[in-house]
Order: sequence, then structure tokens, then C-alpha cells
Amino acid sequence: MPDAQSASSAAIRGWCPTAWRPMMAGDGLLARVRPPLGRLTVAQVMGLADAARCHGNGQIDLTNRAALQVRGVTEQSHPLLLRQLMALGLTDPDPVREARRNFLLAPDWSAGDDTESIARNLSASLDDLPDLPPKIGMAIDAGPAPCLTLVPADFRIERSLAGTLLLRAEGYALGTPTTAETAVQDLIALTRWFLATGGPTSGRMARHKAPLPAHPKVAPAPARPLPQLLAQAPGLFHGIPFGRLDADSLTALAGQQGVVTLRLTPWRGLILEGGAASPDHAFTDPLLRIDACPGAPACPQASVATRGLAARLAPLVDGSLHISGCAKGCACPRPADIVLTGNRGRFDLSRKARAGSPPDKASLAPDQILALLGSR
Repeated sequence: MPDAQSASSAAIRGWCPTAWRPMMAGDGLLARVRPPLGRLTVAQVMGLADAARCHGNGQIDLTNRAALQVRGVTEQSHPLLLRQLMALGLTDPDPVREARRNFLLAPDWSAGDDTESIARNLSASLDDLPDLPPKIGMAIDAGPAPCLTLVPADFRIERSLAGTLLLRAEGYALGTPTTAETAVQDLIALTRWFLATGGPTSGRMARHKAPLPAHPKVAPAPARPLPQLLAQAPGLFHGIPFGRLDADSLTALAGQQGVVTLRLTPWRGLILEGGAASPDHAFTDPLLRIDACPGAPACPQASVATRGLAARLAPLVDGSLHISGCAKGCACPRPADIVLTGNRGRFDLSRKARAGSPPDKASLAPDQILALLGSR
């Protein structure tokens, strides 16, 4: 039973699922889908929803790296799902190339701008990109100022204070100059350096201690506030509490009057391009401040149910809250004001910490947490 598992014993797999290589969860296989440029046409949405119903359990996750996950896939249905995703243009026919497409875009890109141009160039250069550890990711964040600063990535293309482009390795405050024309070749060179200097042993760029091949000296521009970015986005933002929706809800969003495409964001929400209807979950919704993984029984690593408690805590907590079924902290890699970590069927509470951090209070039941945080 999952409640016999301690927070410290959560299995760290060291890789993330793809469409070609799904991962087993408590409700079946989990297949990750990365739409090209982080954008789906209405036809692709309808096809993906149909695939989720026919070959999964109809549940779809929106991840904190702006990808989608089809849940409840079986060994028998996976080949059929994969065939449908390829027909929709939502996964590469080559599993090696698909594994290399581990990059995300600032979701407010526009046709012909530097973010889109660099992303298309990188997509066309996947054969030149080396095979990196599966968790290594890249962010193409070349808008007027960075907006993906808090989104997990190991290598970032960003705008500088002076308005030029830079390439920055995670863990460094400064980057090196690049241009829209050379950014992809500079990025590929940096990933090859990472491999040649033992980066896979470190696991992530932020933990890699080898000196960089070029001394970083260019500061990125200050990050854009998220409300400002969403106000300027090419459509209304529709938040998805906990990043979970079903196939019917997804098709209903795409079927709203005027909607032409859906853009994925790493903030567990979608931008409805062309849509005019008010979203059910605006960015100010308290539920959207909370990160909560699927928890038990959907995840075999989790020892606790998470999202029911999260919904009850949402109106009680000011600031950020992360509820994690185990010490891995998949839903939120950064510190939160309050983090609750599942441990042997109860919760450990920490403040200004990540999942699995030493607790301020240990082994709490949900009712104790509600009382502690102000439930009436």
C-alpha cells in the first residue's frame, strides 16, 4: 500500500515520460505530449481529446513545463495512441528526435519574432543536438524581457538589459551574448560542453561545477510580472486548477466562439487565442496559487491524497502553497511559502522550503493542518 512509504524512500526515476516512452503511474501509463511551438489548433485539440478517451482514461494533465500528459494508457493502447499523436503532428515519428524536443517557449510569442524563429531553427537542428540526460531542458525566452525565469530549465535564451540576446546556463546570474541567427548553434555548443565536462554526473546544469567555456558577462533584463505578460498575451488566460482537465473540458475550451488555437503555458493554464468569453478560472483564482501533484492513488510514489486538501486550503493561505504526495516534489521544484510533504500517510509541514525539507511540524493529519492554517 502506498501509505507505507516514507518521504525519504520515494523513487527518483531520473527521467521524464515522452509520447514514445510513457511512465507508469497509479492509474496506468502516462504519455507526455509536447505540441510544436506549445500550440494546438482546434483540430489537434479535438484529435488529442479523442485519443485520450479511446486510448487512455480521458484525463489530461497540463505540466509546469507547458506539456500535456495523457493518463490511463495501457500497454495495449499505447501503440494506437502513438499512431494517432503522430498523425496529428503532436509527436515526432523518430523517438530520438522526440526526446530532444525538451524545450519550451515564452507563450506570448508572435509569428516571426525571435522566440518563434529560434524555436523553429532548433526544431530543424534536432539531429545536431546531442542526446542529453532526460531531465535537461531548454527555455526560449526571447520576448521583450524574460518570463520563464522560475520555470525549470538548464539552458536559457533570454533578452538582456540592453535589448540584445544572451545564452545563460542555469545557476549563473549572467549569460553570454548571442543573436537570433547564432543562438541555436551556440546552444548546441553549450550542451556539448556540458556532456564533455561530465555534466550527466551532476544531473542538472545548476549543480554542474565545471567552468563555462565562455565567461558570462551579460545581465538578463528583469523578469516580466506574470499578470503583465498575461494581459498582453494573444488571448485570454484560462487557469486549470492543479493542471488537470478531462477530454470533454478540453474540447469545450477549444469550441468556444472565436477560439482558433490553444497555447500551453507553464502556469497550469491555457491561452485561448481568438476567444472572447471570460475564463472560469482567472489568474487571481486562489486555486491557481496552489501546486499539488495527483497524489495517492494516482501516483504510486504518493502516500497521501493531495488535491482535496489543497482545494480546502486555497482560501485560507496567503502566498504560495505546495502539497506533494512524496518528497520528490514533482508539482513544484522551487520553494513555496508553505509546503506539505506526504510521509507514511500523513503530512510534514515546512515553511519557505521545498518538498522533503526538514519539517517544522511532522506527521500532521488533514484536520490538524486545517486547524493550524485557520479553518473555521
